[in-house]
Amino acid sequence: MVEKPGIEGTHHHRPVLAVPGGEASGFLYSRAVHNLLDLNIVAGRSADEPPRFIRAGAHYPDPWTRDAAINAWNAASFLAPDVARDTLVMVCQGSDEPILAQDDQWWDQIIWVLAAWHHYLATGDREFLAWARGVGARSLAILHERRFRPAHGLYAGGAVMQDGISGYPRPPWEPGNGSSFVLDYPPAHELMCLSTNTLYVGALRTLAAMSRALDAPEESFDERADALASAIDAQLWRPTARQYGYLLHGSGDAEGSVADDEEACGIAFAALFGVADPDLARDILRRTHRQPQGVVNVWPHFPERFSDEQPGRHNAVCWPMVMGMFGSTAAVVGESAVFEQNLDDLERLFLGSDGEFFEIYNAINGEVDGGWQEGAHWPSEPHQTWSATAYLRMIHHGVLGMRLSEDGIRFAPIVPERFDGATLSAFRYRDSSLTITVTGSGDRLASVRLDGRLVDGDVHLPASLSGHHEVVLEMERLK
Repeated sequence: MVEKPGIEGTHHHRPVLAVPGGEASGFLYSRAVHNLLDLNIVAGRSADEPPRFIRAGAHYPDPWTRDAAINAWNAASFLAPDVARDTLVMVCQGSDEPILAQDDQWWDQIIWVLAAWHHYLATGDREFLAWARGVGARSLAILHERRFRPAHGLYAGGAVMQDGISGYPRPPWEPGNGSSFVLDYPPAHELMCLSTNTLYVGALRTLAAMSRALDAPEESFDERADALASAIDAQLWRPTARQYGYLLHGSGDAEGSVADDEEACGIAFAALFGVADPDLARDILRRTHRQPQGVVNVWPHFPERFSDEQPGRHNAVCWPMVMGMFGSTAAVVGESAVFEQNLDDLERLFLGSDGEFFEIYNAINGEVDGGWQEGAHWPSEPHQTWSATAYLRMIHHGVLGMRLSEDGIRFAPIVPERFDGATLSAFRYRDSSLTITVTGSGDRLASVRLDGRLVDGDVHLPASLSGHHEVVLEMERLK
């Protein structure tokens, strides 16, 4: 078991972003750091909980497996590594052979594996890595036994973060049911969704990487990932539209048919985890529909229930968490125009709510709006942690282009013009404190200097660094 630190052992890192050409970006960065470190790291409530953990948001006091993982993966493993680790441990159960907590939102819990690997890459904590690899492998075995559907080669269940029925077409929705929870609609149990299955591809490849890092048995994780990626292409690719469909129905009269709606998170994961090859990845990101205020969860409206005037809570609305995942993926695959558009969209939404990070925004007018579900207009909750960490992810992995490996960090920035001259200071990576400055703009890195010395190769910052270091990223300017 991973040892839990006492309160006195918990440490936070509070980096500062200064943007001479875009003060609003520096303001939002500071507000996002405040959201994570000051508002949403809270004290444990009993002896069974860690001294500090990351809650999902102001009105979501518990750290769901998915929420905890996304927040650690987005930013918390950099800014609050002890608390991120404790929160990842907190959502597991069992002491001798721990597994992920078996709650009623099982379909996307395997995202924890991605967060655990990122935590190791960010911190170098090999004790945690060894523990996490066991948790991930055992949890995957349970999920595979219960949720894998050999007839289709896919995993059954809802879509990532889509726990509300407003995020699904008919079926599984049916009139007269009235429940907002997706699993209260029987056909939802046998859906095979794009985001969930592409997430499994990423988790399988990550478990293979964990195994190699530990010299542990690889258990055919890479081969299983390849087979699953092939099944996704066979079952969910729509060649005429040159885009992936949302889900495959697995039961009832609709069994075997594909809902051809666009799911932004699933499209992002298809690009991020290599289900789509690099050229196709950039193409599908460009093709994904964008509403006036940004990319939405699922497009189009489910017309029987929703519209521009009454958008569905999990349908054609702007969830910053999804937008951040979509935008940061665009940066990873080198689709700079899509990345910059998503960054602009997020900043506009957050500035429109005075630097507060809400849960959901209206995709037409940008107002704070929780959307509609089963005849009710829902609130959009304040102090939403993954909205704030989504913005931090866009800065760290997009503007600065941090690409983590076991050996260190390589930079592949996409720098909008307003970020020319931006400096991120007091950023902690493992045992080092970094001041990172970007000069110029664009998506082509001309040079990297570490403490004034030109560096090249596969790694710009070795994982073994300690102490304070100055990094300068010189970009080729946009034409």
